[in-house]
Amino acid sequence: MSLAHANFCSLFRPLTRAFLHYSSSSSQESLQESILSAIESKTYHKIPDLLLNNSSSRNPNPFSSLSTLSPIHKSLVIDEILQSFISIRPRSRPNSAYSHLLSYILNTQNPLPLALAVIQRTLRSGCLPVPQTHLLLSNAWTLSLHKYQDTVQTLLPEMRSIGYSPDCGTCNYLILSLSKVDRLEEALGVLRGMGKVGCVPDRDSFGILISRMSELRMIRGVVEMVDVHFLSPRKETVVKAVDAMRANREITRAVEMIEFLDGKGVDVGFDVYELALEGCLEVQRFVLAGKFVIKMTDKGSIPYIRVRRRVFEGLVGVGETGLASVVRQRFAELKS
Repeated sequence: MSLAHANFCSLFRPLTRAFLHYSSSSSQESLQESILSAIESKTYHKIPDLLLNNSSSRNPNPFSSLSTLSPIHKSLVIDEILQSFISIRPRSRPNSAYSHLLSYILNTQNPLPLALAVIQRTLRSGCLPVPQTHLLLSNAWTLSLHKYQDTVQTLLPEMRSIGYSPDCGTCNYLILSLSKVDRLEEALGVLRGMGKVGCVPDRDSFGILISRMSELRMIRGVVEMVDVHFLSPRKETVVKAVDAMRANREITRAVEMIEFLDGKGVDVGFDVYELALEGCLEVQRFVLAGKFVIKMTDKGSIPYIRVRRRVFEGLVGVGETGLASVVRQRFAELKS
């Protein structure tokens, strides 16, 4: 055993008996002791199986012994644990270990940037952190911004100090977590800061915010995200946005947004056209419905028969017989 390795192990040995003294059952003691042994011997690859083979309560957290280390030593050990998991197959096998390690870190006093590193490795393994992570991560991020006066440009690059780099997946998970607890300003701050730390936002980065704003009927914010920060959104994101505008009776904005996306070559899909068209009919904007349905047919889409009838009858009812004739002719051409 090398002197460095012996010194490393000595950090844990005085702790083992005191730590296990507070365990509430023999199975917990055995798990804690086994994980401590794996850490001391640097056989980190054994940790996933130790957790999988022990289904008893995980209280205290299996990684609680890391609290006795200095911040530098703790970062070193956690990095070695994460690196050892990369070669494990199937990649999902360390999921329980990732989950407990992340839970432990997020409940410490200064969880960033270590928590972001664990989230990154979790996502790259094809797994997702447990739902409770959203609140804990959001609290940690907000605390760093407001109490410690950190910024996105300082917090994300801190990952490099422990050997990791911010990437789109990690940033998107952070945006999602902040959005889940309605901290949209902070989520938008992450989105705006990503490019400044060498991480270009993708359509999911925008889509997460657009979807949450749509759910909260923040129509102005949705329109701004689409118009100003345009990036081809997913169809389900556009459906959410149009549905929110329809519910808010702001159907003109919905139509304008669809036309904007059409002009950019985005295929928004039939469902989006149908939602907007039905929204026009609900607020009796029959002329808008008539003009919109012509553009809809230009894309090769034809509304359901009941919707076609309502558009035609609505136009006739408001005296727009000329537009009604054009619409009926267009329907006839498409059906033929």
